[in-house]
This record gives sequence, structure tokens and C-alpha cells, in this order.
Amino acid sequence: MKLIQRKTVKTTKTSAPLEAKMSASPKVTMPSVEEIAKRSYELFLSRGGDAGHDVEDWLRAEADLRKT
Repeated sequence: MKLIQRKTVKTTKTSAPLEAKMSASPKVTMPSVEEIAKRSYELFLSRGGDAGHDVEDWLRAEADLRKT
């Protein structure tokens, strides 16, 4: 294995630098804690205020907000 201008050469394949790979992937924006809390509370209310599902609501709210 030898290095040629920031690219690693392994047999016949080359790989781009990690920064280039990461910049090619779509950016995921993280919602704020306040946004997640608000959406989580909306989910709690939509279930009729049934307690005991706080972690599920939080994770679902976080996933919902990442999609948009």
C-alpha cells in the first residue's frame, strides 16, 4: 500500500479521502432539544396523555424531525 496525493492505493482500487466521502453524503440537520420536546409532547397528547411512553415519543419525534 502506498500513498499518492492523499489517495490510498490498494492493488487496483483507490479510495477518496474521508472528507470527500463525507461531503458527498446528504447533510442531516439535527433538530434542537426544544423542537424534539414540542413534537414529543404532541405525540403524547395524540395518544390521549397515556403515560409510560416518553422514550418512544422522544425517539419518534427526533426521527420525524430529521426527515423534514
